[in-house]
Amino acid sequence: MTAQRDSEVVAVVAMSATGSDDDAVDVSVVIPVHNCRAYLDRCLTSALVQRVKKEIVVVDDGSTDGSAELLDLYAAYHKASVKVIHIERSGGAGRPRNVGIEHATGRYVFFCDADDHLGPEALERMVAMADRNDSDIVLGKIVGHGRRAPMSMFQQGADRVELGDSTVYNSLSCFKLFRRDLLERHRIRFGEGIMVGEDILFTVHAYCHAKGISVVADYECYHLVSRPDGSSIMQQAGSRDPLAWLAMIREPIRVMTRHVEPGPLRDHLLRRHFRLDVFAQLGAVFLESDDVRRKDIAREVAALCDEWYTPGVHERLNTIDRQRATALDDIDRLVRLARIEGATVRRRLTGLRWDGDHLVVTGAARLHGITRDDGLAVVLRARHDPCTELVVPAERKGGEFTVRVDVAALGSGIWDLRVAVEIEGVIRLGRLGADRDSGLTRPQPRLIGGVVALPYFTRDNGNLSIDRGGHVVAVPGAARAIRTRWAMGHRLLIDGEITVVGTAPAASAIKQIVWRERRSGCERNERVVALPGGGFAARPAVGRLAPGTWDAYLELDLGGPPARFRIETDAQTVTVPSKWWGAALMRSVRPYATSGKGRLSAVVRRLSAETIIKRILR
Repeated sequence: MTAQRDSEVVAVVAMSATGSDDDAVDVSVVIPVHNCRAYLDRCLTSALVQRVKKEIVVVDDGSTDGSAELLDLYAAYHKASVKVIHIERSGGAGRPRNVGIEHATGRYVFFCDADDHLGPEALERMVAMADRNDSDIVLGKIVGHGRRAPMSMFQQGADRVELGDSTVYNSLSCFKLFRRDLLERHRIRFGEGIMVGEDILFTVHAYCHAKGISVVADYECYHLVSRPDGSSIMQQAGSRDPLAWLAMIREPIRVMTRHVEPGPLRDHLLRRHFRLDVFAQLGAVFLESDDVRRKDIAREVAALCDEWYTPGVHERLNTIDRQRATALDDIDRLVRLARIEGATVRRRLTGLRWDGDHLVVTGAARLHGITRDDGLAVVLRARHDPCTELVVPAERKGGEFTVRVDVAALGSGIWDLRVAVEIEGVIRLGRLGADRDSGLTRPQPRLIGGVVALPYFTRDNGNLSIDRGGHVVAVPGAARAIRTRWAMGHRLLIDGEITVVGTAPAASAIKQIVWRERRSGCERNERVVALPGGGFAARPAVGRLAPGTWDAYLELDLGGPPARFRIETDAQTVTVPSKWWGAALMRSVRPYATSGKGRLSAVVRRLSAETIIKRILR
């Protein structure tokens, strides 16, 4: 216990003793505070409304703006929940967070900064996830307000993730739920005496010992807020000094490598550090530095590479960072690489048309401010499997390019188009389509190899994509009944025809008729016979349908999810109603064409003799 810690004054310790499991605290919310009075109400209120058994441990780090007095008021009014500790100014968030851990009694600890706040159900959801899966760490979705928030690890929730098979290690902030026993057993603490990066050391150490890691991605758990006055540590000019950052990151890397043996997992984790911590210092901040400082930065990066850069790390990096790793003794090349990285990919879509089964894409692309390039291509990337790509080299003529995309080579799914500009071994990518010639429209969909292909512009940014199979874009088509009549067994004979994207689909694509009850959503499938030229015939047993109003669909397999088309008809085509007695019930089926668009539906009823008599006598 240091002398400074001995001098800590506990202003309010207002937590009742925990005498039973029922009284045990679920979460200790640790909040370091230094001159954050304007944000405290929102932060503390967001913690107080959490529907878990909680204690809020607030550590005032020598505030002088009235924060200390406001915290004491909260503690006085919320004696069952709020604990306030006043300490002398430490100069960073590491020491107050460590003090908070020492005073925490909850099964879990959550760290929240005083200018940020929690979603109302954040801790409830994260604790439920941790208890259900025996997790040591739970990542709750973070959203930014004027600040960048991590995204890659929140694409989908997960009960259990592995460090080596996920992107959770990309998030090294401390805004997570940690099992307190994990922190105490391994003496996991924040770095002290440093302005930034103290939470990286803490979180790296925790990841190394965590036996279970979970992700809550379907709820905005933590709100990361930018201060308008720029007064937070991370918003100050020197907070990301490249040399200070490179010196700071050594210790977290050492901690990780002490706990993780050489091999694929260590390379995966080192990739994060080299990509986001080390080589990031050779980007914009490198360009802003003078020649002497550039040499110092390159020397520190080289020293880190000498110690931890492996072939496995090299394989996992992008092209620009690979080039940097081989150019650390060439400052001029590092400057060129930084300029290439910072240059905007200027691209414009000028044409889009079909040529047989090929989609012909024309446009222009270059790196702004850079007069030449070594190659250009269009990359089609599967949206739900980013590792799957089709690279189509471009033909160049003057300032324009042309590519012919063999759509038949694309698997079922959504494919996003990017232009790829290569220069000095570096590939820069940019989504294609948002900037396009006026009047340029998407070409009509096509059936290629029995699979529908639908080029389209995305709703959010207007970028060009291809929906292969009708996953998100509605497939244009029409199914129509041209004749209906009754047959034995109260079957409704239907003859019809179907067109998809203006042509007759293959007979193998026509699968079944689906009757869907309008109110309940209950469905019944009926066999259909496909005929040449887009014709179909069916004998659905509508007499067996339960009472209700049933709508008729024709279902096709066009290479993606089942494509359904309402069967169109008119009053002249629909046959008369049918009635019959069975098991003391009168059953009736009335096929009809709906008003407006004229679609085939049927009303099915069952009436007992008693009900019929009552209606007659009414």
